[in-house]
Amino acid sequence: MIASSSRRVRRTAAALAGIVVATLTLSGCITSLIPEEAPAVTNPAPDTEGVAEELLPFYAQELDWAGCGDGFDCTTVTAPLDWAEPAKGEIELSVIRSRATGGEPIGSLLTNPGGPGASGVGLIRDSVEYAVGEPLREQYDVIGFDPRGVGESTAVTCFDDADMDAYLYDVPENPRGSDAWNDELLARHAAFAEACEAGSDGILPYITTQNAARDMDLLRAVLGDTRLNYLGYSYGTFLGATYAELFPEKVGRLVLDGALDPSASGLDVNVTQGIGFESALRAYMADCLQDDDCPFRGSVDDAMADLGVLLASVDRDPLPGPDGRLLGADSLLTAIVAALYSQDSWDYLTMALDGALQGDASTAFLLADFYNNRENGAYLDNQTEAFRAYNCMDYPVETSAGDLAAAEERLQAEAPTVAPYWFGPDPCEVWPYPPTGTRAPITAAGAAPIVVVGTTNDPATPYEWSVALAEQLESGVLVTREGEGHTGYNKGNQCVDDAVETYLLTGTAPEDGLTCG
Repeated sequence: MIASSSRRVRRTAAALAGIVVATLTLSGCITSLIPEEAPAVTNPAPDTEGVAEELLPFYAQELDWAGCGDGFDCTTVTAPLDWAEPAKGEIELSVIRSRATGGEPIGSLLTNPGGPGASGVGLIRDSVEYAVGEPLREQYDVIGFDPRGVGESTAVTCFDDADMDAYLYDVPENPRGSDAWNDELLARHAAFAEACEAGSDGILPYITTQNAARDMDLLRAVLGDTRLNYLGYSYGTFLGATYAELFPEKVGRLVLDGALDPSASGLDVNVTQGIGFESALRAYMADCLQDDDCPFRGSVDDAMADLGVLLASVDRDPLPGPDGRLLGADSLLTAIVAALYSQDSWDYLTMALDGALQGDASTAFLLADFYNNRENGAYLDNQTEAFRAYNCMDYPVETSAGDLAAAEERLQAEAPTVAPYWFGPDPCEVWPYPPTGTRAPITAAGAAPIVVVGTTNDPATPYEWSVALAEQLESGVLVTREGEGHTGYNKGNQCVDDAVETYLLTGTAPEDGLTCG
């Protein structure tokens, strides 16, 4: 990244590429894998047609499934550390399977929850009904996997719990926006990056979406599928689109829900997301003001102004939490962002804001902890580490001082409530390795139809990105869900669900431009 203190991006992991978040239960519990004997099953032979000789040891693997609790099967797949030089070393990919409930499956359906950094194993193990609707579970073996660097696969490892708490929650000592503040935060990012390099056994240069997409083709092959069937959410749309660009002839039925625009720069992503969350926040406020329990009064503009005062207040005088942590503006904004992923979570946001107005930070911390997958002082996965590793390698730096000034001006104009807390020193400025990714349109020429689902007021992956990706893809088909929240499938809209499931089950794509109210 550009070694300049003037270049800033969103400081926390709250907003570069949003993950799929279910309705908040504020429990955060994850069931551990419990070994058990798996019922006998015949595994299809790996698909090795056309595979280069040096890759045959990977593509010809036969999977050794074992039961891992609640009827799931688990296995590991060995992949090259570096697909460009397969002899350089190996990594392991953790895979979980939910077998087709209707008997003989029509194939495997790979899934990805987003992030980057969210656990696909965890999504299927803990929330398979949320991830995939019943008609698909009946006819597909639903597959979750942790991409390289993530979770139970060969993982990026950085801070222990105490250091991660300090990194994500400590209130800066210096005034926001000052040179000293900038230097303080950049020093934190440098310490984090150094810990990642020290703890990750040399894998950081290879934690890229290009490599992860090649891993996904390996998974397709060892599962015995000649074509990839895939349901990807949020960042998972970029992973799926990258796969389609690399292997258009191997594309089966792909659904990309809550899309990222592959051509958008890191700065564009940050600004557009900031505006998206402001829009979602205004929609929340309009709803809140209709309720007598809402802690705000007046018009939406009045309520947003009062929220701005609250953020400024906790930025100036942080609120003590029940465990001794201090709630500053950054953590309060993370709490707000967490609740805006789903309209079903707005009641929690009301509780958090009402509490903060009365000096009680407890619900806000519950929301922020839910976002960071923190429970009882422990982090349940490495999503923050993996998020940083992927984005620092995927996004090239092309930002000038003029571009940054224009971005900040636009954000202030279109997202005045979140703007003061959205940008900070770029953590990738001190990452140990330069980025290798590029930002460009993806066409996937020659691929079968690829269905892109966009939600009109999605804060994390704004609708315009789904429109852009569908237009870029040579075979893109756009389905629009009119509504709030992140992603559109399996969120209660029957029109969207029918379109997605009909395509994945029969191969019949919906009409391009279908709009679901």
